[in-house]
Amino acid sequence: MRPGLFPDDAIVRTVNRENVLLLGGGRALLMQLAHPKVAAGVDEHSDFRRAPIRRLRRTVGMTMAIVFGDRETALAAVRAVNQTHARVRGAGYRAMDPDLLMWVHGTLVDSALVTYETFVRPLSPRSREDFYQQMNEAAELLGVPRDRFPATFADFREYMESMVGSGPVRVEPLARELAQYVLRPKLRLVPGGAMIPFQIVTSGLLPPALREQYGLAWGRSQERFYRLVVKALPRLVAVTPPVLRVWPLPGHNVRLAPSYTLSA
Repeated sequence: MRPGLFPDDAIVRTVNRENVLLLGGGRALLMQLAHPKVAAGVDEHSDFRRAPIRRLRRTVGMTMAIVFGDRETALAAVRAVNQTHARVRGAGYRAMDPDLLMWVHGTLVDSALVTYETFVRPLSPRSREDFYQQMNEAAELLGVPRDRFPATFADFREYMESMVGSGPVRVEPLARELAQYVLRPKLRLVPGGAMIPFQIVTSGLLPPALREQYGLAWGRSQERFYRLVVKALPRLVAVTPPVLRVWPLPGHNVRLAPSYTLSA
């Protein structure tokens, strides 16, 4: 295995290789869209309405390439993302705005940890801190200035709470409109009702304030189903063979193809 930006036993690799983290993808997207400037950029500069899952795939692909690629692959992914972001700008926003980059980065860090600790296992305070700092190393390559990172994981949690509680993050009509493409994407050969469990899990993982602002249903039946998933899924994950549970397997790199599709 060729060396990458992180050693194979780094906590950033341990967490991000778990396939169950895909269940937190909807949470991360909805948190990003809750920032009005991010929502505007996504709506005006992407094919989100036609193919919302594509943004999630690109985000996952970028993360995997940077975290699990060899150094050449990781830096190629960084260049591809930065070149794309440099072209994204509109009325009152630009994708390379450090504050917007920090918010998007924060949603990825927070969603990864929340999903991992909900469906895999709790982490120690030291592991959370290490994961946060290692993810910051990757985000710095993507344009987040070092002075924008809260110094510690505890400071980061305060940052996320303040952004939602009293900061610029608020769910506006555009975000609620785009949320429907996240929660009920039109997938070939997949009936709409099949996405209901995903909607409930996404709603359960969201911060309650954002769940309420999005107007997502959260009654007794949704809570009961979510609690059942939270109880049952970690047990299933624990007995799932590594070949199905994680990607890439330990000791393997991710490679970036010229079209920016990923292969293990």
